[in-house]
Amino acid sequence: MRPNHCQPPARFIRRSLIAAMVGVSLSAAAQAETLTFAHVYETSEPYHEWAVWAGEEIEKRTDGRYSVEVHPASSLGKEADINEGLSLGTIDLIFTGNQFAGRSYGPIGIAGAPYMFRDFDHWQAYVDSDLFAEIAQGYEDATGNVPLAMNYYGKRHTTSNEPINTPEDMQDLKIRVPNAPMYMMFPEQVGANPTPIAFAEVYLALQQGVVDAQENPLPTIKAKAFYEVQDVINLTGHITDSLITIAGGPLWNRLSEEDRQVFRDVYAEAGEKITADIVQQEQDLVAWFEEQGVTVNEVDTAPFREAVMPAHNGDAANWDQETYDRLQAIGQ
Repeated sequence: MRPNHCQPPARFIRRSLIAAMVGVSLSAAAQAETLTFAHVYETSEPYHEWAVWAGEEIEKRTDGRYSVEVHPASSLGKEADINEGLSLGTIDLIFTGNQFAGRSYGPIGIAGAPYMFRDFDHWQAYVDSDLFAEIAQGYEDATGNVPLAMNYYGKRHTTSNEPINTPEDMQDLKIRVPNAPMYMMFPEQVGANPTPIAFAEVYLALQQGVVDAQENPLPTIKAKAFYEVQDVINLTGHITDSLITIAGGPLWNRLSEEDRQVFRDVYAEAGEKITADIVQQEQDLVAWFEEQGVTVNEVDTAPFREAVMPAHNGDAANWDQETYDRLQAIGQ
């Protein structure tokens, strides 16, 4: 029987198949896009842990079309810098405080005002409300960037070297705050001297006496080791704070509708996990700090709240009375 010269040899077929498979693999790799997620928090904190988890989930759920590199601890800049990078397209995703987002769209900053929320349940009801959905849409319309989730950050408390029991105890106290107006409202209303300092520089500023105090939630006070250079944690609980996960407009505009839903779902799930972790840490940390020899000072917050409330709709407010009234009515 004569050989069929039209039929290629088996080894040629194998080589062609391998080449085709390699080509498909290279093509898939070429299509995968690496995204940049930036934040200012430590790798030990739940924000970073669940941001990494979310990145892995994004890669899985988009079949490898997107991977996410998470850059923690201000490695890509201060909070103002990463917000700017979001709009420029140099950063794709961030965690940011409501107050920093409020620089671009005032009403979203309402969630960062001192004593704006009665308690955690009021905050959670706001997160789940039509009001927040409307405010988030307003931010998107104004900036092109898209809020994907709210993440509980904790109640902010004041650390110092002397106990603080009344607003008068804060008179002329030089207290570090983030560089956003709503963070300054609390100290200003009680006669303290708010001093903006970049997050990464706070430990040294406390250690060297550049400032007398700072304010942050218990998990952050632990993660940043502020308790090593301050003797007292005063439970002022002046802000029920949160972080927003935001996608930059340049990223959002090139995502398909299907992929947009993946991003929404994943970061909403991450937000729930972060919130649960922070709630648990808040419950556990008072005892932990006391074991470290730190004084945890219970504070009657009513006088502090009374001092602040008149400013809620004052000159610093970037929201209207209707928005404020709707927020206060939630959960009542």
